[in-house]
Amino acid sequence: MLKYNCLLGGFLASLALLTGSLSAAGEGQGMNVLLVLIDDLGETDLGCYGSKFYETPNLDRLAQESLRFTQAYSACTVCSPTRASLMTGKYPARLHITDWIPGHGKPKAKLLPPADWAQELPLAEVTLAEKFKAAGYATASIGKWHLGKEEFYPEKQGFDVNLGGTHAGQPPSYFSPYSIATLPDGPKGEFLTDREAVEAGKFMEAHKADKFFIYLPLHAVHTPLMGKAEVVKKYQGKAGPAQGKPAYAALVESVDDAVGALRKKLEDLKLWDRTIVIFTSDNGGLILGQTTTNLGMRAGKGSAYEGGVRIPLLVRVPGVTKAGTTCSVPVITPDLFASLNQLAIPAETSAVDGRDLTPLLKGESKLAAEEQAIYWHYPHYHPGGATPYSAVRLGDWKLIHFYEDNRDELYHLVKDPVESTDVATAQPEHAKELRSKLDGWLKATNAQLPRQNPAAE
Repeated sequence: MLKYNCLLGGFLASLALLTGSLSAAGEGQGMNVLLVLIDDLGETDLGCYGSKFYETPNLDRLAQESLRFTQAYSACTVCSPTRASLMTGKYPARLHITDWIPGHGKPKAKLLPPADWAQELPLAEVTLAEKFKAAGYATASIGKWHLGKEEFYPEKQGFDVNLGGTHAGQPPSYFSPYSIATLPDGPKGEFLTDREAVEAGKFMEAHKADKFFIYLPLHAVHTPLMGKAEVVKKYQGKAGPAQGKPAYAALVESVDDAVGALRKKLEDLKLWDRTIVIFTSDNGGLILGQTTTNLGMRAGKGSAYEGGVRIPLLVRVPGVTKAGTTCSVPVITPDLFASLNQLAIPAETSAVDGRDLTPLLKGESKLAAEEQAIYWHYPHYHPGGATPYSAVRLGDWKLIHFYEDNRDELYHLVKDPVESTDVATAQPEHAKELRSKLDGWLKATNAQLPRQNPAAE
């Protein structure tokens, strides 16, 4: 495979052409966008990222036709902050949305979370949907929302259609009746992931002569673990070492089925070569209860380590991306919005934290030095055992600051991808440099820090 050190270059180039065509012609001849966000899908849960257990032929095929990012990161180690970051291009620290909503209480812990951390995406924030809508797109959110109560639902944030999006972080059931207020129940036994794909297909068909932006945040593969009986049975009897629970494997396969169904729909509508397809996740895989295994990475969802924040990212742009290529430049969720923002309304500037990737569009092999650092901030506890932390990655180095004991850990991710050897003491200059950058970023974003807990045991 060719190695591309160009992050989303083709993606942005295509959108630049799209914006130009819309401005010049105004006839809706630009590309459609399908953005698929999976819930709790770890990077290695796909065959194209190394899984030998989960069966994902449609996604593997998409990877062969796409740019596949080998060092993609979520904005947070849990869902709501990443989703807010995707919608706004801002780091969760700046938004003060730093945990899944409403979070996990731990009243006897050493630290308390910030007293007034945000539990909704404010209507004042300019969302990705609002950007696309201003550019003449029909917009739909189909699936999980989890960014506030009803007054903050997708239809209040720039989406023409909201199907399935509520304040909840998981579905009551993957089988109809779903008991999701914004999604009418289907026939008894209908599977939720299938239904979400069908609704996305209907929206495509209704707007095939227009331009559409479909945000498809599937509820899968989040708990409760449920799958079609025959698929669960298949994984129960599958030979070789299991990577996760059979019901989880069935959910992964349902995602793959949905991608396959949507591809067919786009082909039938003769839109496949006019549609940008992006596939990614909101955080690393859940390892609690041996749900899945983040192969070759330490820990999982909720954690500061790679298993908590490494995600798959596939981008296919017809006529622009080269099939079967990979990009090794680290990318993080808000970068997507930051680049889209500059292209959707070129005359307008917005305060975003995502990096300007324009240099990569011009063929440069890497970002400018001051743009290379990426950050995380999680001033909370997670049920998996993770404690409050902030972190920074710069080049091959990653520093994690833990708030309970004011400890720094430092890892060289190329030499030590499993983060097994903390070299903060052995590399004090690197640790000092990264800690200084992290502290500066926390101050610049007005990040809320955890508080001492007087009731701590």
